[in-house]
Amino acid sequence: MGTGGPPLTSRAVRRLALLILFLAISGVALAQDQGGGIDVIDVSGPLDRSALEFMAESIELAAANGQVLAVLQINSRAVLDGEAYDRLVEVLSNPPLPVALWVGPAPAVAYGGAALMSIEASESAISPGSEIGRFNPVVLGEDRPETVGPRDLLPAEETGLELQPTLRQYLQDLDGETFVTANGQVTVTTVKEFEDGVTLKTTTFRKPGLGTRFFRLAVTPEAAFFFLVIGLSIVTFEFFALGPGVAAGVASISLLLAGWGVVNLPVRWWALGLAITGWAVLTFAHQRGGVLVITVTGAILLQIAGMFFVDGAGQIDPKWWLVLPSVLGVLFFFLLAMPTVQRARLSTQTIGRDSLVGHAGRALTEFQPNGLVEVNGARWRATAHREAGIAEGDEVTVIGVDGLYLEVDRLEPDREI
Repeated sequence: MGTGGPPLTSRAVRRLALLILFLAISGVALAQDQGGGIDVIDVSGPLDRSALEFMAESIELAAANGQVLAVLQINSRAVLDGEAYDRLVEVLSNPPLPVALWVGPAPAVAYGGAALMSIEASESAISPGSEIGRFNPVVLGEDRPETVGPRDLLPAEETGLELQPTLRQYLQDLDGETFVTANGQVTVTTVKEFEDGVTLKTTTFRKPGLGTRFFRLAVTPEAAFFFLVIGLSIVTFEFFALGPGVAAGVASISLLLAGWGVVNLPVRWWALGLAITGWAVLTFAHQRGGVLVITVTGAILLQIAGMFFVDGAGQIDPKWWLVLPSVLGVLFFFLLAMPTVQRARLSTQTIGRDSLVGHAGRALTEFQPNGLVEVNGARWRATAHREAGIAEGDEVTVIGVDGLYLEVDRLEPDREI
């Protein structure tokens, strides 16, 4: 009858005992590291629902882990969700552990609800070179009573907040401060002694997860506009390039991010409609063979839409110089990138354009005087005399090659090629 395995030797027993002891010591050290330290909650950019909820939950998590202090590191131009903001304010008004706030590092800003939190916090500071102000609206896009506060920006020296150039210095200066919490008054100790002096207690920086940070890429006006126009442009490419490919996935991700921005930002719906109209005009111009006047019109519509895309109330208004690169990128895409890639995907590599002279084809657009034709199953940009009067669907013949364009003429019914 088997014994279930070989017997343990004395050496094996000693190794097992050492392993258990090592794990026990590591567990104690890990438990000590998880509690009794400082949590710095770092969320930059406009505060949407996900960011506000992360801040409130991180404060509660710090208390649950036995941390001595939580610090909100603020750099935000706007608050975007009223319900989540009210919950965070409620947590801050009766916190489960000492909570401080620091506007920094420079050049950081705090506008709207972020500015209000910074001056109403029981303990707050600001880095020189940073600023607060534009208290109203407290929540962007919501009609709330105006709060007391400056409409213009205040530099750090005029805010009345304590000046703290670095977070480390601020944490050191908080040592011995008394905070009012849900559990009564608590005096915090932020430093610990060692042989050569003192140092900060273990400080943990907490940021939103990758998923949250991914979607927060689109919570600024210029970024939301960029993802919208790029996503729509790639949709056009996929349509003219005959079938979905990798670009379809890029378009889907871009439009998903644009949708997140549109939902969270106070988007002007007429500007959103104007952006879609500009894209449609550019698509129409491409279909017509790249008519310059129509293309320029579409670009102008996109620029206007981007400049007024969000009603930022002076907090996160779109900047025209940040919108312009998106518009120029779309123009480059329509005028150069898409025709080049489209020709590479649709043309036959073994047949040069010169060999197409004399071949018959069909006009895919009206010629004014340029347009698109289909010859031997491939699409080509083409040009014709204005007197040719080529309409969409007309039979044409290739009579020459002019640079990147085929020269075509309308094929009369009784004409042989």
